[in-house]
Amino acid sequence: MGRDQWGGERIRYTPWGAIALVMLTGLALMRNGAETSPGPPQPAAAASVAGPRDTPPSAPAGGEPVQPLAYAPAQRVQIPSIQVDAPIVDVNLDPAGWIEAPPAQDPNLAGWYQNGIAPGQRGTSVLVGHVDNLAGPAVFYGLGSLSKGQHIEVSRYDDRTAVFEIYGVEVFAKNDFPGPRVYGDTGYAELRVITCGGGYTKADGYDGNVVVFARLVETR
Repeated sequence: MGRDQWGGERIRYTPWGAIALVMLTGLALMRNGAETSPGPPQPAAAASVAGPRDTPPSAPAGGEPVQPLAYAPAQRVQIPSIQVDAPIVDVNLDPAGWIEAPPAQDPNLAGWYQNGIAPGQRGTSVLVGHVDNLAGPAVFYGLGSLSKGQHIEVSRYDDRTAVFEIYGVEVFAKNDFPGPRVYGDTGYAELRVITCGGGYTKADGYDGNVVVFARLVETR
């Protein structure tokens, strides 16, 4: 079993300690579960985000309907349509400059890079998590089955909740991961939720990453 990593370049900090843009090159989580199923669901073509592959997607029609929140750490993520209700842990960079994955032994755990954009804050916030582990499916196993219009809720440590509406779900090859498109700042409060996906081999693990694109539509 190899060490799980989230690939990336070193970051550029803002004066407030948040990330202006994280140019990640893709994820390298290995599928560790037994070969007992066809694997996790993969995004349908109808769920893809329209627009050039190498540029950040434009905000969906209608713009941003709510005022972004101030910075506050993420606490919990809920995706009702796939029965996700998981605590969020802060993840850091390892000595090589890669974003670390949350601990694999806990299947119901998501990670948020603590020096990044907070969910609900203006900019692009990113949550990561395992698709499976040695015991079987993990927190984001069903990510590829999500559809446009469904919601993701992120609770924060300031007792606020940011609600995001999905406007795209895609799978990208990890050796051709479009960092600017996924992590680029659209000028709005956005969320990306990422796990492994695509094809799988025992030798190399998953060859791609499922990415969910969502925008802030409600705060409470």
